[in-house]
Amino acid sequence: MEKTNFIDYIRVFCKSGHGGSGSRHFMRNKLTSKGGPDGGDGGRGGHIILKGNKQLWTLLHLRYYKNIIAENGENGQKNNSTGRSGKDIIIEVPLGTVAKDELTGMVEAEILNDGQEIIFMQGGIGGLGNAHFATPTNQAPEYAQPGMSGVEGWKLMELKVLADVGLVGFPNAGKSTLLSVVTAAKPAIANYAFTTLTPQLGIVAYRDGKSFCMADLPGIIEGAAEGKGLGHRFLRHIERNAILLFMIPADSEDAGKEFEILKNELEAYNPEMLQKEFVIAISKSDMLDEELKRELAKDLPPHIPHVFISSVTGEGLNVLKDLLWKKLND
Repeated sequence: MEKTNFIDYIRVFCKSGHGGSGSRHFMRNKLTSKGGPDGGDGGRGGHIILKGNKQLWTLLHLRYYKNIIAENGENGQKNNSTGRSGKDIIIEVPLGTVAKDELTGMVEAEILNDGQEIIFMQGGIGGLGNAHFATPTNQAPEYAQPGMSGVEGWKLMELKVLADVGLVGFPNAGKSTLLSVVTAAKPAIANYAFTTLTPQLGIVAYRDGKSFCMADLPGIIEGAAEGKGLGHRFLRHIERNAILLFMIPADSEDAGKEFEILKNELEAYNPEMLQKEFVIAISKSDMLDEELKRELAKDLPPHIPHVFISSVTGEGLNVLKDLLWKKLND
C-alpha cells in the first residue's frame, strides 16, 4: 500500500433527496369539465446508501466527492400518476468502514461484509396527492401534501482494517519482515523506526488450503494513546483484530517491560482491547541460544503463550501459525 494512496479517514457532506409534492389536480377532458380529484403522489427522494466492496482497501476515492447529494423526487402528476423517485446514490466503501455524524460523534453505519448495503441517509417521503383527501363531504379537496425534506449533514468515514491477527510492537520490531515471510505481501522494510506508515495486509497460507488474514500495523511508542507518534491513526485499526500478536525483538533490554508498555497503551486507548486474545512472538531469535531463551522467557507473563521466531531462518514460524490458527478457531 502506498502511503499516498491509503486514506483511512475522510469528511464528506451528504444530502438525501427531498420527496416530491403531491398534485392538486382535477380531472379535465373533453367529456368531463368538472371531474373529481386525480392528483398523484410525489416520488420519494433519493437515498444515500453505503455498500461494502472487498476489492477496496482505502477511502481515497471519496476524497474527490466532498459533496454527495441525492436526487429529489418528482412531483405528482394528473391522472393519479405518482412522480418518479429520486435516483439513489450508492457509495462503495472498503470492509471495516464506520460512518459517524460529525456533530454528535454517533456511529450511524458500519460495513463489515462484501455486498452489504445500508441506507445511510433516507430520502424524504413523497407527499400525497389530493385524490387521497376526497370525502363524501369534501369531494373536491384543494390541497395536497408537500414532500418531506431529505437529511443533510457532514459525515465522517473511518476505515478500521479487518484482519484476524494484528501485529503489535515498537517500531523496528520485525513486524514487516514477518509479514513478508509468511504472506505474499511486500511491505517496506528498513532498519529504522516507522518504516510502516500505513496498515499492510497479507493472507497467511495454512494447512489443507486454509488461511487467515494478518495485518502489519505502524509501531507503537509510549504515549500513542494520547496521540504521540502515529497515535490514534493506527490504534483504531487494532480494534477489529481477533488476536493481537505482540512482537518483541530478542535484543530488547527488558522484554517483560516492553510487553507491559504495549499493553498499557492499548488499554489507555480502549480498555476493551484487553479482552482480545494475546500471543507474544520473540523475533530475531536466531541471535539467542537455548539458555538465553530460557532466561528471556522468565520475564514474560506466564499466562500468555509465547513463541521464539526468526523470520530470517524460519525458526518457529510453523509453531506460530499452529498457535494462531488454534486461537482463531477455539
